[in-house]
Amino acid sequence: MSKTADIRLPDPSRWKALAFIALAQLMVVLDATIVNIALPHAQTALSITDANKQWVITAYALAFGGLLLFGGRIADLWGRKRTFVVGLIGFALASALGGAAQNQGMLFGSRALQGVFGALLAPAALSLLAVMFTDAKERAKAFGIYGAIAGGGGAVGLILGGFLTQALNWRWTFFVNIPFAVIAAAGAYFVIREPAGSRNRSSLDIPGVVLSALGLVSLVYGFTRAESSGWSDPLTIGMFVASGVLLLSFVLTEAKVASPLLPLRVVMDRNRGGVYLSLGLAIIAMFGLFLFLTYYLQVVKGYSPIRTGFAFLPMIAGMITGSTQIGARLMTRVPARKLMGPGFLTAAVGMLLLTQLEIDSSYAALILPAQLLLGLGMGTAFMPAMSLATLGVEPRDSGVASAMVNTSQQVGGAIGTALLNTIAASAATAYATSHAALGATDPQLLKLQSMVHGFTGAIWWAVGILVVASAIAVTFINAGRPSTAPAGSGSGSDGVEDEFRVPVVAH
Repeated sequence: MSKTADIRLPDPSRWKALAFIALAQLMVVLDATIVNIALPHAQTALSITDANKQWVITAYALAFGGLLLFGGRIADLWGRKRTFVVGLIGFALASALGGAAQNQGMLFGSRALQGVFGALLAPAALSLLAVMFTDAKERAKAFGIYGAIAGGGGAVGLILGGFLTQALNWRWTFFVNIPFAVIAAAGAYFVIREPAGSRNRSSLDIPGVVLSALGLVSLVYGFTRAESSGWSDPLTIGMFVASGVLLLSFVLTEAKVASPLLPLRVVMDRNRGGVYLSLGLAIIAMFGLFLFLTYYLQVVKGYSPIRTGFAFLPMIAGMITGSTQIGARLMTRVPARKLMGPGFLTAAVGMLLLTQLEIDSSYAALILPAQLLLGLGMGTAFMPAMSLATLGVEPRDSGVASAMVNTSQQVGGAIGTALLNTIAASAATAYATSHAALGATDPQLLKLQSMVHGFTGAIWWAVGILVVASAIAVTFINAGRPSTAPAGSGSGSDGVEDEFRVPVVAH
């Protein structure tokens, strides 16, 4: 039986381990956006219909979002290092299959497999950080690096996707994952030493796995279907109803079983609940924006894929600065809500600038400052969010707590893309119809004006969503007085020292 000393002693190779964990996280985040740029080329090469092209994105999102909680619990039961390495090897094989795809079925299957293995490695990566970095200042620095990669990796994916698609071909957006995965897996195998006494030996909750996976898949598919078939489509409505029933059944099951997949103590803590909710909402706003700006720059402004990718660099710079220079430096001195609340509001101001987009808007005068504000705000807020999401959790639950961060990001991303896209499309159609009736003479100009009008209409929604995320962060997170409950119970706290206390848990 191991004591807490095992968990509290810092691992001498933890910084090397962070490099390989960060590399794996970069690969997963890259993969979410790199394929977007290559999609038109892959669609032509494999004769994928317009109706089916969304499955290149959806197959990945469904598998990843639906299985994350399961992956987090597997990491707790089976060992985080082992789960991490297996996830990386599987991801590399799935990527090789996607790069070699000869038809649409093979491509969709490989994307679903990438999602399955991503759901194994993503929570294992975050929970390894949670159990390896126990000192408050070191933890802040480690999560700063991780948060910057989690935030900025998507935009790096756009640059890399544009470069690989233009310089080589779309298949390399899959093959590029293989060296990432191999290096990260080899490094993790030789460098990472998981702390003793931090594994959960309880049995696996099969009903919880089935209900959570089906509930999340139904939710993500409902939003994806709404984008293509409309909100009033019977199957769309059916998916939302099914999701509600399944997720409610999941919560009721978790309250009763002896070894739940998601112990309700992990999410019922007001700090962590506030993090999951505010982070999910912020990601909804961000993902929709990535899509709109990519289309605006390529279709309206006529940028090439590579130039589009580089146009996102100010957002990456803002995220890295916000994460490592503001978030990491202030995280041990300032309560999390005082970083997350203003962070999301700063991002909302950046988003507010983009509501002024017009066909001839200047990149330097409007898009660049908006991106800098968005990046700074999100980087500053992501930083404490990533750390707080696993803080005060018993080590045996750290995998599933990490999985909840990833779940809120993945589900938020899928919802954001579908929800904001649907709002933009209906606003664009209404604009085009009304202006055509008023006698618009240039159909091409009207098409672009309608598109931009749709984007700005949806961006107003994104502004509102970020303001709500800020309000939730300020209201829920760290709102209670310092608790006298035992450490590890995940109680809220108002004091900075207490907030960043590492739990002492005997096993």
